[in-house]
Amino acid sequence: MGSDRKREAMTSEGSSSLKEELSDSDGKPVSRNPSEASIYTEDDEEVGLIQLGPKCTIKEHLEKDKDDESLRKWKEQLLGGVDVNAIDEAQEPDVKIMSLMISSEGRADIVLPIPESGNIKGLWFTLKEGSHYRLRFSIKVSNDIVLGLKYTNTVWKSGIKVDSSKQMLGTFSPQAEPYLHEMEEETTPSGVFARGSYSARTKFIDDDKKCYLEINYTFDIQKEWAKS
Repeated sequence: MGSDRKREAMTSEGSSSLKEELSDSDGKPVSRNPSEASIYTEDDEEVGLIQLGPKCTIKEHLEKDKDDESLRKWKEQLLGGVDVNAIDEAQEPDVKIMSLMISSEGRADIVLPIPESGNIKGLWFTLKEGSHYRLRFSIKVSNDIVLGLKYTNTVWKSGIKVDSSKQMLGTFSPQAEPYLHEMEEETTPSGVFARGSYSARTKFIDDDKKCYLEINYTFDIQKEWAKS
């Protein structure tokens, strides 16, 4: 959220849709399962640009509509256990991906190291053909609310793009504990033409197109899982 682009994230009109994306009433991390409509391809065009209102600080958000009891409670739920007096309102939201794991039933999770440079040297992981798996990760949000955080992933094989997708993760308020997220289950392709080496690029970006993590890597699909 750049200073030249102002908005208001908390309006009573949009509160119902945002409620479903945020922490529970105890302020604990929640896992979000996206709706079918939240998954779309890289080539999809955005229809109708949203007109964004002026940006408000967290303290200003709490002061707005304070006579509306239900809205006040929702804002307190949104902010969880955040100490608003300890937040520097001039700072932009910060998102850190704390962990990345691939889970497949009956197997130990594959823990993926996150490089500081964003580029993985060598093979990052190997998947078994025809296997069912999920990507799991934790997200730490600091300073301010991050709007419309998305996960994007593009895959190439022999220089040809074979898969491209985005998934809306949601809107997150700052809090001390990381949020936990589990992606929908996927199945690796199978067959002789599916096996081999792939290159990929994964990004975590928000509504302002600010990228918090970009990883470029290679992975394999083989007949069997890699030996641990």
